[in-house]
Amino acid sequence: MEMENYYWIGLKAVPGVGNVAFRRLLERFDTPEAALKASPASLAGIRGMTPATIEAVKSAQWCRFAEEECRRLESSGARLVTYIARDYPKSLFEIPDPPPFLYVKGEIRSRELSVAIVGSRRATSYGLMTTGKLSEELASHGVCVVSGMARGVDTAAHRGALQAGGRSIGVLGCGVDKIYPPENRPLFEEMATKGCLVSEFPLGTLPLAENFPRRNRIISGLSSGVLVVEAAEKSGSLITAQYALEHGRDVYAVPGNISFVTSRGCNRLIKQGAKLVDCVEDILEELPAYDLASVDTPLFQPHPRTFALTPKEAAIYELLARSPLHIDDIISQTELTAGEVSSMLLHLELKGAVTPLPGTHYAVA
Repeated sequence: MEMENYYWIGLKAVPGVGNVAFRRLLERFDTPEAALKASPASLAGIRGMTPATIEAVKSAQWCRFAEEECRRLESSGARLVTYIARDYPKSLFEIPDPPPFLYVKGEIRSRELSVAIVGSRRATSYGLMTTGKLSEELASHGVCVVSGMARGVDTAAHRGALQAGGRSIGVLGCGVDKIYPPENRPLFEEMATKGCLVSEFPLGTLPLAENFPRRNRIISGLSSGVLVVEAAEKSGSLITAQYALEHGRDVYAVPGNISFVTSRGCNRLIKQGAKLVDCVEDILEELPAYDLASVDTPLFQPHPRTFALTPKEAAIYELLARSPLHIDDIISQTELTAGEVSSMLLHLELKGAVTPLPGTHYAVA
């Protein structure tokens, strides 16, 4: 059993320790092990740590789950990628509630130009054909396609990207060891070898309805923009589009037949300002560093500089990933002292992660 995974899983399993509290604990104590072994008085000094949560930490009821989860992890073919790891997707720091770690099958990359494609589980033949075509064309230009591994549009998006020889990321609303829907078993196996499957949910988690809206924020967080292909007026795809807007991502929509229920969500998005897409160039021209003059050749993506983070560095990087800040604002919004913030900013500069701006402001590089 890998002890580092044991303590990461254990801290996350403590009732009352959500994603925000988890990261605050690591800001103060540096490692999950140190946080779990800290004194009640030390824990009480962390914002959000209630007496009940502190009691849950000290009662060590999390130990059994952590032991069992580590055994499941060893046999699952998956691995943990923590938010301080070199290959943790840095774009997730831009969303309000990034998971402290992901369960991953396949290759995940720290930085990758990605577009999400989402839509109806009961897509029409037009929707499936359009999804496959756009996904293949995005992949052929070096863009990774992100979706949720569900029936319909999601499945067509993943298959299109893989058929074009590109990469695709599937974000699950269940454990990465659960194949859902069951008919997608061959696709799951292909994604794990040619792309990536990720989940924030523990192994064995069933695909419950309440999990899917939560996983949608990760689909958005991994992507530069979100394309909706067929969606009813009350659709999970529209939740992903809403997350995209909140995360500062572009939203695209494919227009549909006005007599189809599955077109109403997309057509409404276009009315509200989403970019109408009828060819892949409509997406490509919005992506960073894309030159439409080279539309017939794969998008050139030099390997970006990747870096690991300490928990204190991650706390600062997460703030700056959302917007540039003055050093005083960084100090006030973290659990760190002024000296620690100054030191961490210097370390982040040397890693190429942040850049100084005039007036002692800082931004991500």
